[in-house]
Amino acid sequence: MPFLKEEYDVAVVGAGHAGCEAALACARLGLRTIMFTVSVDSIALMPCNPNIGGSSKGHLVREIDALGGEMGKNIDKSFIQSKMLNRSKGPAVHSLRAQADKQDYSRQMRRVLENTDHLVIRQAEVGEIITGENNEIIGVKTVSGAEYSCKAAVLCTGTYLRARCIYGDVSYYTGPNGLMAANHLTESLIAHGIEMFRFKTGTPARVDKRTIDFSKMEEQFGDEKVVPFSFSTDPESVQKDQVSCWLTYTNEETHKIIRDNIDRSPLFSGAIEGTGPRYCPSIEDKVVKFADKNRHQVFVEPEGLYTNEMYLSGMSSSLPEDVQYAMYHTVPGLENAVIVRNAYAIEYDCINPRQLKPTLEFKTIPGLFAGGQFNGSSGYEEAAAQGLIAGLNAALSVKGQEQIILDRSQAYIGVLIDDLVTKENHEPYRMMTSRAEYRLLLRQDNADMRLSEIGHKVGLVSDEAYEKVLAKKAAIEAEIVRVQETHIGANQKVQEFLRAHESTELKSGITLAELVKRPELDYMMLAEIDPERPELSDEVAEQVNIQLKYEGYIKRQMQQVKQFKKLENKKLYVDFDYSKVKGLRKEAMQKLNLYKPMSVGQASRISGVSPADISVLVVYLEQHGSRQDK
Repeated sequence: MPFLKEEYDVAVVGAGHAGCEAALACARLGLRTIMFTVSVDSIALMPCNPNIGGSSKGHLVREIDALGGEMGKNIDKSFIQSKMLNRSKGPAVHSLRAQADKQDYSRQMRRVLENTDHLVIRQAEVGEIITGENNEIIGVKTVSGAEYSCKAAVLCTGTYLRARCIYGDVSYYTGPNGLMAANHLTESLIAHGIEMFRFKTGTPARVDKRTIDFSKMEEQFGDEKVVPFSFSTDPESVQKDQVSCWLTYTNEETHKIIRDNIDRSPLFSGAIEGTGPRYCPSIEDKVVKFADKNRHQVFVEPEGLYTNEMYLSGMSSSLPEDVQYAMYHTVPGLENAVIVRNAYAIEYDCINPRQLKPTLEFKTIPGLFAGGQFNGSSGYEEAAAQGLIAGLNAALSVKGQEQIILDRSQAYIGVLIDDLVTKENHEPYRMMTSRAEYRLLLRQDNADMRLSEIGHKVGLVSDEAYEKVLAKKAAIEAEIVRVQETHIGANQKVQEFLRAHESTELKSGITLAELVKRPELDYMMLAEIDPERPELSDEVAEQVNIQLKYEGYIKRQMQQVKQFKKLENKKLYVDFDYSKVKGLRKEAMQKLNLYKPMSVGQASRISGVSPADISVLVVYLEQHGSRQDK
């Protein structure tokens, strides 16, 4: 019986946030690309929280944009509320977060994909990967028997692999939002020697807006002046009326209902096998683990402009239906809430990411790449970041070009991927600012200046966009020099200005740069005593202020990066046998042989490898030369 056969350069399996970025990267680099999805209607679906960005995640979106990805542009077109988080703190942790109209977000992304040259979208379930004589990827096969030959493939299956949705005693094999699960690919991956994990995530109920009493909640507004995610978005184009979100709290009555029914929770009864995310726990997890807290925040968020569904952020659950109704009705404002969709937990198959190189290519299957929740991470933004890198490197491998690795000193994306492939991950990984050692350098505001050169070099950032980045850099550097060289005297106008801002008056002349560094002042405030100031954009002014105010801290962190780079530049053979290195502890030797790090720096971050082990390894390398005689 004949089956359909087609040829492509790259096959992308999955059309969530990782799959979209992977497919766009490959197609935009001129490769004939096919993207598979179990449902075309689920492209760029937001099955959980209806927002993009947030603490640390906003950094990832800005970096995706700087490299030539689509997520930032897409949320700028479809947001309904935008807010800059952590404004009261330093710039390293400022993070943009936008509430999305989830249907519009999906629709806008689908429009981009459908109108991208070289890209074909196919609604079909991939059930097998096909490898050649050297175990390299040569194609994928759908459950219908159709074969698609390819030179590289990117697996971005999200939470769909053998997905099972559970609440109470109800359990059914389906993907998120009742979509079809992908039940066949896991078996093929295991047959190819890939180690699989079983993880879990969850989502709260959605309730009918008309049944909520908002008078009992605290209204949460968006920013008056919206900052776009994408560096290419005109800030004026995103200034618009925004919808409100609302804040309420659980209480002791809520917690009592949960405790009284905890034995009916599949999380605690053993009905759920998968490991859930530590930093995004269910409400029953919170009540059990934080028994001393008498309330937890609940953010009530609109799912879009054309639906009455409201998302109850902070109250994900897998409790039975009757318990869900009872506990939600104890929350102020939700006493009469009508549930549109029950909360549920979802279990799914994913891989142990230790099997991947920092390029997100499988170590044992050349040409096969992976991105997103399939890699054991959580979150739309983490998924999109990995999808972009996996897709980009799949394309570069087909083109025979050097693949891209972002290290921990270059990007949050580098931290994310390094953590996944280097550290032991026994639960869904979530990005946090605290994970980034060099976060003062890796701010969301300078992502374009850090990464656009890489995006331009590989072909995802246009000449015009890159020239704008270079012009911005030049404007910042010129203004910093001017401010450092501009002296002002202790004249009456200056003294009055300082008194008005409760800043110490001058006894002699001072540079503007020295005034900027005062905690109570900043570059923008000094405009009234700086008549020679050129007209600059807000983003240039922001960079001048940050670079002057935090100059000492930035220099110190750059010195730390130099030390970091020394270890990163000491390369290791992937097939090196660490049992040859005398003096290594047994655990370190076993872990190094298991993970096969690509550099001494990466080796130093493997759990079970101590600083003393690294010293032994460095001495060995110095004695035996950089080639590590095999």
